[in-house]
Amino acid sequence: MAEQHRLKQSLGLLDATMIVAGSMIGSGIFIVSADIARSVGSAGYLIALWIVSGLITVFAALSYGELAGMMPKAGGQFVYLQKAFGNLTAFLYGWSVLAVIQTGVIAAVAVAFAKFTGVFIPFFSVGNIVADLGFVKISTAQLLAISTIVILTIINNYGVNKGRIIQLIFTSAKIIALLALIILGLSIGLNGGYLKENFSEPWHATRTVVENGNVIVTTLTGVGLLLALGTVIIGPLFSHDAWNYVTFIAGEIKNPKRNIPLSLFIGTLLVTILYSLSNLAYLTLLPLHGDPAAADAVGQGIQFAGGGTDRVGTAAASMIFGESAVYLMAALIMISTFGCNNGIILSGGRLYYAMAKEGLFFKKASRLNKNDVPGFALWVQCIWASVLCLSGTYGELLNYTTFASLLFYIVTIIGLFVLRKKYPDAERPYKAFGYPIVPVIYIIIALSICIILLITTPENTGWGLAIIALGIPLYYLTIGRKKPDLQADQV
Repeated sequence: MAEQHRLKQSLGLLDATMIVAGSMIGSGIFIVSADIARSVGSAGYLIALWIVSGLITVFAALSYGELAGMMPKAGGQFVYLQKAFGNLTAFLYGWSVLAVIQTGVIAAVAVAFAKFTGVFIPFFSVGNIVADLGFVKISTAQLLAISTIVILTIINNYGVNKGRIIQLIFTSAKIIALLALIILGLSIGLNGGYLKENFSEPWHATRTVVENGNVIVTTLTGVGLLLALGTVIIGPLFSHDAWNYVTFIAGEIKNPKRNIPLSLFIGTLLVTILYSLSNLAYLTLLPLHGDPAAADAVGQGIQFAGGGTDRVGTAAASMIFGESAVYLMAALIMISTFGCNNGIILSGGRLYYAMAKEGLFFKKASRLNKNDVPGFALWVQCIWASVLCLSGTYGELLNYTTFASLLFYIVTIIGLFVLRKKYPDAERPYKAFGYPIVPVIYIIIALSICIILLITTPENTGWGLAIIALGIPLYYLTIGRKKPDLQADQV
């Protein structure tokens, strides 16, 4: 008889928490604040946006905790959607994750790793083209990005414990590095006057744009301010994203009914605190406002950090370490992005595995390899993420991912209410904190952000909706005709 392979519960609470935090912390925290500073021009709103986006994430995680405790199965969010709304909704989520939400992030994070590797090895550059095929140009940075995706996929094909070790090492390293930046930044920065200067008018909001070399500053109030805040919060939300991926790997977590809800709460709260304190450190080390033509970090401020490259983390570190900050921060971002991608790649394959088990993906993806991991599903993910690296469109795709993710977070949390009615007697080892108030607050805030994005960035949100909608005919043409939309009688 052939050996039966199954998912092994070998990950503890620490491992699950490291997957949550490690998947969240990428390069966003070192870059996004520059765009916020230009868009709202206020230290108060800068900090508030990071705190609010963090609290929104924690609220969502608290709601997901109940779902994870009820259904501690591989596939996580896909399973919750299927039980609440049926196969079509679940398929649309899985399709969107494969098409852009997850693979687009993997591609972008891998290219970010390659770009910062270029600080040490200039050979790896987006401008160093090694092949021009007419319809696509291939750079050394893209090849390195693909190499990291392939390497991490190979490692994770050798078993969940290999990925666990990588995650533990790299997530620990970047948490320690962020703590060092915060502690040193606050210690050194508080001796200067930038914090007092930045908070002299904490709620005076302005938009700063550069047109034809001229800096134009516009005061924001009322509806204009609300729209600006609702639009620019997409950056911090993206930086907080990927926290839910731990639910994909539920089948390999020990005591999942306890450890998944706990890891979701601890991981999201930890990252929220780190991000908020990092921005406070930025505001103690650098002036918020700046000049794009200035020659140094102080003159450029947070708004134009890195001479327009938005590298706020590097500019802040230069106030502590001097010229060596460029290399220190590049190394930190390399560690951060490599660890981030490991967590995403590790968990992602389990989603397609769960879809395949339900007949909603390639049948071969439902099989585990000799190391008890969904090897085929991992390689499907690897191949498509690599294609996105070569396409050069991953940056554009990221503009759509957070909106699409937000929509599915909203639908999933609505599913919490649906499942309470459908399965009132189901075992719930953990019940959503503050139910129904906290989930409702999340839904209202997230929906408000989506509406603002539809108004202010219709092209990006339109493409996000189009990608999701494309899954509808795909479902009916390939799967819907073959598999009836059945839902289990019990969870």
